[in-house]
Amino acid sequence: MMGAPRTPVFQATGITKIYRMGDVLVHALRGVDVAFQEGELVVLLGPSGSGKSTLLNVLGGLDTPTTGTVRWRDHDLADPDEGHLTRYRRDHVGFVFQFYNLVPSLTALENVALAAEIARAPMTPEEALGLVGLTARLDHFPSQLSGGEQQRVAIARAVVKRPDVLLCDEPTGALDAATGRLVLEVLLKVNLELGTTTVVITHNASIADLADRVLSLRDGLVVQERTNAVRRTPQEIAW
Repeated sequence: MMGAPRTPVFQATGITKIYRMGDVLVHALRGVDVAFQEGELVVLLGPSGSGKSTLLNVLGGLDTPTTGTVRWRDHDLADPDEGHLTRYRRDHVGFVFQFYNLVPSLTALENVALAAEIARAPMTPEEALGLVGLTARLDHFPSQLSGGEQQRVAIARAVVKRPDVLLCDEPTGALDAATGRLVLEVLLKVNLELGTTTVVITHNASIADLADRVLSLRDGLVVQERTNAVRRTPQEIAW
């Protein structure tokens, strides 16, 4: 069983997000209230179009809400000042997406080093790749790595700067069950060993059993929240 959650680091109240597509207004978020605790792992569940990725983008400073308030510690994430949001993303947030977005002409080590170069107090790229179990693959190019290995390089790239927040959008969506479990083990290791507040979007409801808390979204609203008394391991979940 996990220890009690610590200090709230994210506070979002009444956030909405409206996009204009031609003459049509798309309400991606319709008044979401959430709070995330320091060091916890939260899974966001919901069908396509439910608002999961939009919420993640707001938390990551990639987008700002149309209305409402959202803060990470002393950072106002509803502030549209791009310089402020850029510093927040650079200094505090790591992103992992379904598609790995590695630079094909660079080795695993060089891909991770790109992120380390802009961080304030990074690990070495070798440390980050060791954390994800790829010490033996430092000099391999993405084309020489499996999908799961490429995703682990992407995770190393995200965590090399020791982020306070790790935001993952369908990190196992392109992987088979065995490989997906390996990637989930890495994410859990980062969450537990670095104390990184981790938010994971997934369509796979079984993955929710790994989390401290699970938020279900539908039509731009949080429709259900649950707390797991016990976090399962990746090997214990169905796929």
